Amino acid sequence: MDDISVLVCDDSALMRNLISRIVDSTEGLKTVGTAMNGKFCLQKIPLLKPDVILLDIEMPEMNGIQFLEERRMQGIDIPVVILSSVATKGAAVTMKCLELGAADFITKPNGAISSNISHVSHKIIELVASYGGRYARRKGKNINPADFYVHQAKMKEAEAAAEKEGIIDKVKPAASNTAPQAPVLWQSNSKKEPEVVTPLREGGKIDVVAIGISTGGPNALREVFAKIPAKFPKPILVVQHMPAGFTKEFAASLNRICHLAVKEAEDGDLIHPGQVYIAPGDFHIVVEKSSLCNVVRLSKAELRNGHRPSADVLFESVASLYQNRALGVIMTGMGRDGAAKLTEMRRQGAWTLGQDEQSSVVYGMPRVAWEMGAVQKQVSLDAMADAITELVSQHG
Repeated sequence: MDDISVLVCDDSALMRNLISRIVDSTEGLKTVGTAMNGKFCLQKIPLLKPDVILLDIEMPEMNGIQFLEERRMQGIDIPVVILSSVATKGAAVTMKCLELGAADFITKPNGAISSNISHVSHKIIELVASYGGRYARRKGKNINPADFYVHQAKMKEAEAAAEKEGIIDKVKPAASNTAPQAPVLWQSNSKKEPEVVTPLREGGKIDVVAIGISTGGPNALREVFAKIPAKFPKPILVVQHMPAGFTKEFAASLNRICHLAVKEAEDGDLIHPGQVYIAPGDFHIVVEKSSLCNVVRLSKAELRNGHRPSADVLFESVASLYQNRALGVIMTGMGRDGAAKLTEMRRQGAWTLGQDEQSSVVYGMPRVAWEMGAVQKQVSLDAMADAITELVSQHG
């Protein structure tokens, strides 16, 4: 198997070292170089040919924004993941990075860097493996699926937690004269034939669209909503896994490119046709029947599938209230959030779509939904807006 190569760009020598150690501690990931600002990063790209770049925002001489602008002008297509403490202070800066072509972002934790950077190590591995792995495969490399690398991160986190609690002693690898074996292809993404779901009723008139999406979502949603027509007649509810404090700016960034009005959902919002509601970070979003019209409710209930907001919570609510009068869409994302309750939407007679493997940054959530029989049709990202619009037109 080939390695996913990573270029780390940060003005802090300590941060460059810590991030490189997180990357290099994961089998199949390799830091091929570091840079102290955007200028040096640009100079190193032709020589190092990285599969993904981890980029700070605040740097001297050429900052992250300037790097992304120059990257765009030079036509560099290597994915960039923003890793910066600025993101926690200015979500608008982070959204500007996404608008300039950054793939995703991670927020550096507050406090002592050396003690807290480990808190986001799992997310670093997930995004490096997801975006870097996809790019590397397009370049002809033999790369494991993203969850091969994420599984390692989860195991290390579990071991570290157990050691901290004194449950286990730190395990030292035994000496061995046996030569290490080459890693084999991770099998968790092996394809299965989809289950058969028999709807309780025929599909009806579509009154609402519900979308669940995660890793790869920010840019995927930008592409979809830029293509939704101005006269789209139904409300759209969206769960995008994103930290608290960012979804309001994310909604505003989508509103600038979408013909429909896009807003961060608020508790008690009336669900109006032609309006897009983005679930706030750290809140579940559900729909509730009202005497005048249905409304949005926010909830701080327990995490579902490790997430709040959770696509499963939204889909479960839509299945209960709208039954066969809804369209459920599941798109790129790590894990299985949304798959079970999209299946319930399908069982109630709702229409359903799933993003296909080729266009997904991570074919996790849509794969599980497809295998569970939840997805009627798989659609590429570039065709998703048309597929949604066509179904609503046919059954509106």
